[in-house]
Amino acid sequence: MRLTHMSDYAVRLLIYLGTHRERLCTIAEIAHAYGLSEPHLMKITQRLARHGWIRTVRGKNGGMELAHEPRDIRLGALLRDMENDWALVECMGPSNRCTLNGRCGLKGIVAGALDAFMAHLDAHSLADVIPPSGGRVTAPMANPPPALECR
Repeated sequence: MRLTHMSDYAVRLLIYLGTHRERLCTIAEIAHAYGLSEPHLMKITQRLARHGWIRTVRGKNGGMELAHEPRDIRLGALLRDMENDWALVECMGPSNRCTLNGRCGLKGIVAGALDAFMAHLDAHSLADVIPPSGGRVTAPMANPPPALECR
């Protein structure tokens, strides 16, 4: 199992905002700091704002900030909101065509593992992943991930 880039970058964006609580931050600034594409971050920002994770301010002095305290942003809730597909095996999805459907115990086992995974994420907040005050990202990372474009 692997989270999408959208979820990964959404968490990174919130971490950045959590380490710069004293001011509004811009997409350009965050894209530069993490070596990511601005259009991709724009799409993530819009989704986070629409779902109430961040507040955005338009205009010349605009930017974004967290809409909640970091301790109140549960990682499980955030990832449930960002991910579109939690069907880890075919039989968990809406277009199930598995020939073993109903005669295999895998679906229950995987569903239990997913429940445990989500319960673990629910036990943690954004505050748990924000680096100490000395861990601010203000310049491009030494080895940033490749810039990704939205598909």
